[in-house]
Amino acid sequence: MKTHRGAAKRFRVKPGGKIKRKKQGLRHLLEHKSAPRKRALGQGTYVDDANLKAVQRQLLVK
Repeated sequence: MKTHRGAAKRFRVKPGGKIKRKKQGLRHLLEHKSAPRKRALGQGTYVDDANLKAVQRQLLVK
C-alpha cells in the first residue's frame, strides 16, 4: 500500500501518536471575520477521534 500523498501534505504525526492538522477557513473571505477568530484559525489542532482512523489509514500509521 502507498501513503495517500494528499493526506501526507496536510497532516503531521506527533511522537505520541496524535495527528496534527491545520484549521480550515483562513484562505479567503477574511474581510468579515473578526481578528480573534482569524488568530484562532491560524493555530493548529489535532484530528478528532471520529476521523482519526480514516486519517491513520491514509497515512499508514498503526
